Amino acid sequence: MSQPSQQRDFLANTQLWRGLPDEQLDAIATIAIAKSYHKGEVIFVEGEEGNGFFVVKSGRVKVFKLSAEGKEQILEFFGAGEHFAEVPAFDGECFPASATALEKTELLFFERTTFLALLAQQPKIAINMLAIFARHLRRFARLIEDLSLKEVPGRLAAYLLYLSERSEHLEQVELDITKTQLASLLGTIPETLSRVFAKLSQEELISINGSRIRLLNPEGLRILSDR
Repeated sequence: MSQPSQQRDFLANTQLWRGLPDEQLDAIATIAIAKSYHKGEVIFVEGEEGNGFFVVKSGRVKVFKLSAEGKEQILEFFGAGEHFAEVPAFDGECFPASATALEKTELLFFERTTFLALLAQQPKIAINMLAIFARHLRRFARLIEDLSLKEVPGRLAAYLLYLSERSEHLEQVELDITKTQLASLLGTIPETLSRVFAKLSQEELISINGSRIRLLNPEGLRILSDR
């Protein structure tokens, strides 16, 4: 299979462009710029010019913010087929957060001006993107609500339910980040997170086997996440 065909087939299975015809996928593949990052390498820093957005081809990316005191708040993790940094690419503002590669990572970069020109020529490409952007907005709205209004057990329950919905494995999820990273994502510390995991296990809401977590009582987790 040729490289352009491989690129098109990959894009056809991404969140943004699933279901698009080959002609439109070919047009998108033509403007994609391949970029590689080593583990721990910075992709962009908060405040830099938002000159494009990224799709993860392989590896994992962490998007986060740092306080003036240097405290890290993880906003999201992105894996293969997922996209990030699209908002500044469209509004022309600076990156509102920073991003680093958690492991060796291959990205496809879409430069802002070039991509907007493509949308002007083929506006149907934007239809799928609008639906995905709306879902991301809802996700970040829930994250803000979780961090500001809910206690740690409710935040963890909501995150486990989110993982189950995203992976479509409704009864079991797998944590592919460390507990330290998860604690940062949920706005707490590892020690507190470990106690909450133990509490949910004791209450038979979940069972834990290494990085695999079985959701024994999804309805109970939903009730907890709504508190």
